[in-house]
Amino acid sequence: MTAYAIGNLHPKPVLDEEVFDYMERIQDTLDPFGGRFLVHGAPAREVREGAWPGAVVIIGFPSLADARAWYDSEPYQALIPLRTRHMHGDVLLIDGVPEGYEAAATAAALRAATY
Repeated sequence: MTAYAIGNLHPKPVLDEEVFDYMERIQDTLDPFGGRFLVHGAPAREVREGAWPGAVVIIGFPSLADARAWYDSEPYQALIPLRTRHMHGDVLLIDGVPEGYEAAATAAALRAATY
């Protein structure tokens, strides 16, 4: 099942040279784990509910195991400080949904477990 690394990052108005170095090197850390950028640093164009300060990053992986292995890998761990010294934010790893997923079926299961 597809999994994702999702970041809500808060870059400074002027990016530090280390951030550029991070950006230039990250793809090499993703390749061994089948990671690919789906969204990279895009500002939220239309916030329809709540607030979303920052820039969105979404990276797709073949599985959650691949996403974890990438994040925990020595090459990526070496890059993280290049970003975190200059911008804060939130990063999470999360499973996608399987083919044919239906939200109504999930609601029914949750309802049955509640009552």
